[in-house]
Amino acid sequence: MKQKRSSSTEAPEVVDRTETFAATFFGLKRIFASYTKALNVNADTRTRFYLETKSASYKGKPLFFGAVISGRAYVSFHLMPLYWDESLAKKLSPELKKKMQGKSCFNFTAPDAKLFRELAKITSAGFTLYRRKNLL
Repeated sequence: MKQKRSSSTEAPEVVDRTETFAATFFGLKRIFASYTKALNVNADTRTRFYLETKSASYKGKPLFFGAVISGRAYVSFHLMPLYWDESLAKKLSPELKKKMQGKSCFNFTAPDAKLFRELAKITSAGFTLYRRKNLL
């Protein structure tokens, strides 16, 4: 009697990114920390952090400022002021532009202190823009 041969294909190795993503999320969330008094924290969980204006500055509703969202494949940093002023995007380094998806989203799979410092500077410029346009 012939024996059936089983397939020797192995399942792809599953990478546990929990700790790396948590560190990335925390690092990106810290960029927004100094703005929590001037802006409203709409959500603050282990995987989502949203900031919006306290005033109804856009069509009678608060205006989105930024967010950090932890997903399956990456941790995203969203910064709405990049939509309002194209000159902010022109200040981005080529390394940070590689992380960019769309006009105002940056995706990370691990913490990157250099790029996080650059994001902090752009975030500060974006906050100044909101203040100058009386959107806060």
